[in-house]
Amino acid sequence: MSDHHGAKVAQALAARLAGALKESGWSVAELSRRSGVSRLTIANVLAGEVWPDLLTVASLERAFGRGLWPGLDV
Repeated sequence: MSDHHGAKVAQALAARLAGALKESGWSVAELSRRSGVSRLTIANVLAGEVWPDLLTVASLERAFGRGLWPGLDV
């Protein structure tokens, strides 16, 4: 795990996204359909390969009806 604060936020967001997916029982394809975020972007966020922009985070949160941003806990 990186010591960079931004990397820690991205990792925490990815973990929250993975947990929300598991709890919902949705596939990445279903989340993509519901959120309007591409499957590739979702997969890259889950893999920690990209730091999502605010619109992506907001779209994912809206689809789930819950927050994903880790806040000040990281």
